[in-house]
Amino acid sequence: MKLFVISDTHGKLDKVLEVCKKLTAVDLILHLGDCSKDAEELEKVLGIDVLSVKGNMDGSYSPSDYKILETECGKLYLAHGHMENVKATYQNIYYRAEECGCIAALFGHTHKPVFEEVNGIHLINPGSLSLPSDGTQGSYAIVHTSPEGLTGSIVYYSSIQKNKPQKVQGGYIRGLLNYSDRF
Repeated sequence: MKLFVISDTHGKLDKVLEVCKKLTAVDLILHLGDCSKDAEELEKVLGIDVLSVKGNMDGSYSPSDYKILETECGKLYLAHGHMENVKATYQNIYYRAEECGCIAALFGHTHKPVFEEVNGIHLINPGSLSLPSDGTQGSYAIVHTSPEGLTGSIVYYSSIQKNKPQKVQGGYIRGLLNYSDRF
């Protein structure tokens, strides 16, 4: 099964729709919270099933606001992550996935992508295409499930924008160079 995993769209679907048009053979879209209305809109517009969970911006403050997705390789724990305090640590969401007998925890909330495996449990955060907080133009995850296991990766929006000129982003060093005559 091919899963297109997104989170934290916050009512901004332009990049999501652009990415979806370029993807092939997506079986299911997973929306991991913060604007559940976006998940409904995507399902209508794209005609692809969308499984979503509520986030803190959807008014969800219940520890029971998570879902378990059964796949051919095992169960996936889906949550926004705010109730598991993922901005501070991944330990809580890891333990929740383990308690539920899941092989992976998929979550959002931080707007920063993660794709790693810890003691046999995958921790997957697609980041945000709409409001990334990692200095990129946004990201999403592609996850493949099969009887052999789970694979996938984080995909950055800039990697699909090869024909568009990129805006140069500066940082500390660029600032030093621009003001080097003031030393």
